[in-house]
Amino acid sequence: MNYFNDNNPKIISLGQIDLEPDKFTLAPDLDHLPLLATQNLVLFPGVTTPLSLVRKSSQRIADYAYETKTPIGIVCQKYPDTGQPEQQDLFEYGVIADVLKVFELPDGNHTAILRARDKFEILEAKYTNVPEFGGNLLLAAVTPIHESKPRTNDKNFSGIVNAIKEVTLKLTQNLEGLKDVFLNATNLNDPVGFINMVCSQTPFPPVDKIRLLMFNSVRDRAKELLEMLTQQEQMMKVAEEIQSHARENFDQQHRQAFLQQQMEAIRQELYGDTDDEQDSLRKRAESVPFTEAAAKVFKKELDKLGRLNPQSPDYSVQYSYLETLLDLPWLKYSDLNTNLADAMAILNSEHYGLTKVKERILEQIAVLMNNPGGKAPILCLVGPPGVGKTSLGQSIAKALHRSYQRVSLGGLHDEAEIRGHRRTYIGSMPGRIIDAVKRAGDSNPVLLLDEVDKIGADFKGDPSAALLEVLDPEQNCHFHDNYIDIDYDLSKVLFIATANTLSTLSQPLLDRMEIIDLSGYIMEEKIEIATRHIIPRLLEENNLKAGSIVIPAETLTEIIDKYTSESGVRQLEKEIFRIVRKVILAKLMNEKVPKKILPKHLKGFLGVEKYSKDRYEGNEFAGVVTGLAWTAVGGEILYIESSLSKSKGGEKLALTGNLGNVMKESAAIALQYVKSHCDEFGIPDELFEKYQLHLHVPEGAIPKDGPSAGITMATSMVSVFTQRKVRERVAMTGEITLRGKVLPVGGIKEKILAAKRAGITDIILSRENEKNILDIDGIYLSGLTFHYVDTVSDVLSIALLPEKVSNPLNL
Repeated sequence: MNYFNDNNPKIISLGQIDLEPDKFTLAPDLDHLPLLATQNLVLFPGVTTPLSLVRKSSQRIADYAYETKTPIGIVCQKYPDTGQPEQQDLFEYGVIADVLKVFELPDGNHTAILRARDKFEILEAKYTNVPEFGGNLLLAAVTPIHESKPRTNDKNFSGIVNAIKEVTLKLTQNLEGLKDVFLNATNLNDPVGFINMVCSQTPFPPVDKIRLLMFNSVRDRAKELLEMLTQQEQMMKVAEEIQSHARENFDQQHRQAFLQQQMEAIRQELYGDTDDEQDSLRKRAESVPFTEAAAKVFKKELDKLGRLNPQSPDYSVQYSYLETLLDLPWLKYSDLNTNLADAMAILNSEHYGLTKVKERILEQIAVLMNNPGGKAPILCLVGPPGVGKTSLGQSIAKALHRSYQRVSLGGLHDEAEIRGHRRTYIGSMPGRIIDAVKRAGDSNPVLLLDEVDKIGADFKGDPSAALLEVLDPEQNCHFHDNYIDIDYDLSKVLFIATANTLSTLSQPLLDRMEIIDLSGYIMEEKIEIATRHIIPRLLEENNLKAGSIVIPAETLTEIIDKYTSESGVRQLEKEIFRIVRKVILAKLMNEKVPKKILPKHLKGFLGVEKYSKDRYEGNEFAGVVTGLAWTAVGGEILYIESSLSKSKGGEKLALTGNLGNVMKESAAIALQYVKSHCDEFGIPDELFEKYQLHLHVPEGAIPKDGPSAGITMATSMVSVFTQRKVRERVAMTGEITLRGKVLPVGGIKEKILAAKRAGITDIILSRENEKNILDIDGIYLSGLTFHYVDTVSDVLSIALLPEKVSNPLNL
């Protein structure tokens, strides 16, 4: 295999190169030497050195050479600023090198370890497309040059080497940063390797190093190197004498100024000119409304930046920190809307229903308008998915004319996500609260803390505990982020949290928030929301004209009843979007579709019904009673089923349906109550001994727990023991005690909505829940009759009929 085309007279075979067997070979379809152009590095044969891969092209060449074990040519550019050098931009001489390793530094830069071998002279170089490389590669035809090395017993050469060692050791006293390199070089046992190492590492200009590389004799190169080092030594002595003489004539003030200039010159020589970056930060700081403490810290940290090496990882960390300080709106506040009618119009235009919720929000907006400098309470919107909690937060920000940012807290389990990471850690950054304020651009935005109930906790800390400082108006005026390390005032921020349930929130966190319940929507509200908001938005988002698809109220009613089962409108929106998608597909396929979607068309668009309109199962069987339950996604109805089977011994109560401990206790309490009052209910004592009672709650794959099914279980047990029918379309919820007292339960509004969806007409509640009914709008209560009870006997007198089932058990 050759480096060059067969037609070229200058040919090197692979055998002429000093390759290590089975380690570095040429790619099978390359006959030219790939070149990697360096900006300042001139490499000499036998030297192993790291090379910083600043350009992407250099990184790709190094990766290609390392992966394919292909030798490459290392050639220095004549001008370091040339972006894509051609042949005329390169020096004529270079070395063949192996890429031993390519690795990534913590600051994101890449470095390659190179091992130089033979020297060569470039004959011709041009960019060529190499498919294996993935693009253009600078390939060159070269002539190898074998250098002549002195004999091992050449005393004249040994004297030159010793003289070079003495001079380099003297130079290292004034060249900080190269001291270790020269000391390592002097410890080399190979004189030729020592000469090439010093040539490569000495801070001479690339032109001078190329002049050394052009020598084909190592002896001649050593002589020239000794002469150049001696000249450098003399120049440094002269400079030291001049500086010593000048220092004697300066007074203390001039001496300090001189030293500052010397330090700046040294810094620029070692690190490059970074004044532009510092000046840019300093100019930006002039327009930033810093607090007094922040301005002091910024100045201190900016001075620290000037003392850092731009190539070190600390420099980028420090620079990012200063940029974060500049981006924060320290004392910048947006103007507050003072038109309450405008705020009310915005809320009403973007959300239908939610009367009491919007009334509470308007009260808060009015308070802020009346006292813009006051502290805002922390609002927490609680409700099932799809009822508009997140969009309500956006509307509040729009009504107040404030900037808005959403902070997602779902699944968060690291406290540092709230308070930020300390800058001593790699990849440190501010917490989500400070980051949201920075993105908002004002110190008084509306921040929506979404899914606050889904915060986790592990060995990294408890984020909900960190939120206690954020959500306390008495503390958040001095909120301390670990990354910023300066107190930040969050007291003007309006925090709005959202949650599906409050059961997972800690009590201290609940105490800091004002709870606003968003229970769900009734049928009429869902129809209005779909007509006013969902359908127009879907048409606009899918590039359809307004009115191109008409879905009347009766069709929406059919969709809500038969294709959704939810408190919100998210599933309704998905079903409407399914219709829109199918209409668009039909139009693109030139098929006819009705402009007005009627209920008879729904099966073709949405398929078979997912839910039965009337989920109530009737009262043909004894022991089947309808209960009401609350879940995180809204209210649901559930059935309690009881049956009897002959039993000679063993456990007399069997419970199934994936019940929790509290629900199992409710069943035990209900059975004990029924046993102790069996005479009152007309149940013979012997039935409890002869028969086993099996109580089941359907949908066994779903875990169920809570005490609110107590009266439902008791009613089911009495019904199955007496075989009395249950009143039609009646549902109930309430906790019982051993004395038969009915206790109040929560989630009443959600349970009422579930009952309306299922076609229930009568609801049995504890008398203490009457106050909850009085607090609900009448529109939610239409079509329902409420029965308030104090004891289980009251429940049974309402729920059970004297009539027995047609085929009673032979009890």
